[in-house]
Amino acid sequence: MIKRNKLNKSNNKKIRIKKGDTVVVINGKYKGVKGKVLKSFPNTNKVIVEKVNFIKKHTRPSQQNQQGGIVEKESPIHVSNVKLFSAKLGEVTRAVFIKAGDKRIRVCKKSGDEI
Repeated sequence: MIKRNKLNKSNNKKIRIKKGDTVVVINGKYKGVKGKVLKSFPNTNKVIVEKVNFIKKHTRPSQQNQQGGIVEKESPIHVSNVKLFSAKLGEVTRAVFIKAGDKRIRVCKKSGDEI
């Protein structure tokens, strides 16, 4: 049996949350927190959300950071723990792709508006 490395494993499903979207955390320590997606990782199904899931990273002094010390930064959380937030409706929703001619458009499931 061949073992696969989790990082090299490709993901067939595409995540529907992209950089710049506003999302709400629906599960875990930061449940109910609204934030903007800073970066998405489709291969691992994870996203980095603003002001969510902070970690403390110990850094050595270097040319860029001469002081060194402990730096707090956001770490990725799984896509299943966040939902897309619609500002127009004021509630969470899902993104759906609709074909318009030869293009695929991301649309809000509840209101039908383009995202």
